[in-house]
Amino acid sequence: MVSKTEETQLNRLENQVDNGGGGAWEYLCLARKLKVRRPEKVLKYGLSILNDSKKRSALGPEEWTLYEQVAIAAMDCQCLDVAKDCIKVLRKKFPESKRVGRLEGMLLEAKGLWGEAEKAYSSLSEDNPLDQVIHKRRVAMAKAQGNISAAIEWLNKYLEIFMADHDAWRELAEIYVSLQMYKQAAFCYEELILSQPTVPLYHLAYADVLYTLGGLENLQTAKKYYASTIDLTGGKNTRALLGICLCTSAIGQVQKAGTKKTRRVQSCSLWQQKPWRKITKRELMINMACLLVF
Repeated sequence: MVSKTEETQLNRLENQVDNGGGGAWEYLCLARKLKVRRPEKVLKYGLSILNDSKKRSALGPEEWTLYEQVAIAAMDCQCLDVAKDCIKVLRKKFPESKRVGRLEGMLLEAKGLWGEAEKAYSSLSEDNPLDQVIHKRRVAMAKAQGNISAAIEWLNKYLEIFMADHDAWRELAEIYVSLQMYKQAAFCYEELILSQPTVPLYHLAYADVLYTLGGLENLQTAKKYYASTIDLTGGKNTRALLGICLCTSAIGQVQKAGTKKTRRVQSCSLWQQKPWRKITKRELMINMACLLVF
């Protein structure tokens, strides 16, 4: 996740470049480092460097990294001709590169050629089954086609190999929540909390899921995680404060309903302890009246 300081620095550089103050390369490097996708700006600033032979040659080996960055931005902006040209330059420079092969697969995705893209990724994964980017591209491709069940399947396969990928766990949790599969979402947030216990966002999301599931035990646990969210944020999370109020109210209602149910059960058990042959009509009417009252 990008911190406020980093985002401020990126915005400052963006304003500087837009106002003619230079710093396009610094902006592109920072955007790549932070993994921030601002395709319009990246495409604009990147092409301004690549189209200037003097600036391009000054980059040295970083020139090829910029070609890749601009190709991805061009695909995001649906400037497929620009992306194709960048990939063509990279393929000429690195004819056997699997990394360029991934870009070619992404270009097929951008064109909507899902079958061809899958064939390209399958071929690449045979050579390197542990390629994270290919696994992630398959998830993205399934989501783009609206095939959520396939996206879940690919994410689960990915997490069997790369269990420490927090972004993947979070994405899977959000998909489960969107499908109202709250127990599975809760498991994902538990994994996130175990790996990053000081991130309040995960505590809050886990508490929301438990509150939605309901039940006394889940509500009590949700209340604890809302409290931990407040503790981690220094009492500044309004949603967590409201969550504690809602949990307290819901717990009270559940306990009240449970007390009434217990009293009903006790009344029934006392009635059942008497032999049937000794129950008079008057006793039967009194017991039935007690059940109706409770």
